[in-house]
Amino acid sequence: MKNAELVRRKDAATPRGVGVMCNFYAERAENSEIWDVEGKRYIDFAAGIAVLNTGHRHPRLVEAMQRQLGRFTHTAYQIVPYASYIELAEKINQRAPGGSVKKTAFFTTGAEAVENAIKIARAASGRPGVIAFSGGFHGRTMMGMALTGKVVPYKVGFGPFPGEVFHAPYPCALHGVSVEDSLKALQNLFKADVDPKRVAAIIFEPVQGEGGFNVAPAAFVRALRAICDEHGILLIADEVQTGFGRTGKLFAMEHYDVAPDLTTMAKSLAGGMPLSAVCGRAEVMDAPAPGGLGGTYAGNPLAVASALAVLDVLESENLIERGNVLGKRLVDRLESLRSGVPQIAEVRGVGAMVAAEFRKADGSPDADFTRIVQNRALEQGLLLLSCGIYGNVIRFLFPLTISDAVMDEGLDILADALTR
Repeated sequence: MKNAELVRRKDAATPRGVGVMCNFYAERAENSEIWDVEGKRYIDFAAGIAVLNTGHRHPRLVEAMQRQLGRFTHTAYQIVPYASYIELAEKINQRAPGGSVKKTAFFTTGAEAVENAIKIARAASGRPGVIAFSGGFHGRTMMGMALTGKVVPYKVGFGPFPGEVFHAPYPCALHGVSVEDSLKALQNLFKADVDPKRVAAIIFEPVQGEGGFNVAPAAFVRALRAICDEHGILLIADEVQTGFGRTGKLFAMEHYDVAPDLTTMAKSLAGGMPLSAVCGRAEVMDAPAPGGLGGTYAGNPLAVASALAVLDVLESENLIERGNVLGKRLVDRLESLRSGVPQIAEVRGVGAMVAAEFRKADGSPDADFTRIVQNRALEQGLLLLSCGIYGNVIRFLFPLTISDAVMDEGLDILADALTR
């Protein structure tokens, strides 16, 4: 089988709207490495878009799923429930940020978790409005797109979107948006667009994913919490990309001294299996009536088994601290290159959620240089993802299980792609 033939078949059989970054096709993968159908090896600094914090085919996850496969694969939890769903909910309730009594419901995708978080917030508050932020990404469903703060490629051509969704600028010093600017814009929304007493929730990413790995300043998060408390608004932390060790904590909100009312999670929750969740204050989570939440595949038993194994692996292999070590190694390497790569405008992030933003000499976003670096790295066998509303940021999402040798090899390729 050849990659070129598969590309031809893909173009004939699947729609162009499903954008595909690579022109090669995976044959097998192990930990932080992928081999294509022609036998070429790649180092994976993408991890299935932050899904594989525990790496490809971690043996503990494979074993857990094999055990479950020998018992049953599907009953629909709402029809015939199973104990593993409850066990996983209990573990997440214990570990999610905040000291309140919590409950957790499981779904299938990150967008589905976001949709259900909005449903829960509206049911609990009796209000319709939702506020999100520029640069945020919350999914490709209609509500997900309405919340998302990036037009191309996610929103273009798909409107109209659900109403009562409003946006404010997300703080980012490099982009000239201070915490004060963002908070002032929120107050302007309340004056010009929506009565705060009609707002059910404010949703934000503690570290924006598609938006460019912009980290929410502590003062901003505290202010959001205070605004929500003042007006009876629920605060939703979208941790779909930041969760399960990526930022040097199990959840990114653990970096702050305030807690959300609801947390969405997916991606690395189940280490490659489709599973998402909403966890929140018990009284808020109980607002929807029976049957108001769920889904045919929600909380699939194979995915739940994998998620339970993920939590064990994160703890037993000390992967959260490993992420901090790997993130520092990456940041140090990027900073050492800045003098010879003037396009690097900023290196930012927290834990192992790190990005580099590229700009031209005049300060404008340099998407062309970003693509060149990405393509040079890919030619040498290193997978990198871009992001940012201008496409001028490279984000690094290597598995936290990556070996030192493979990590160093990847960093050498990255250095060559940046400086060649």
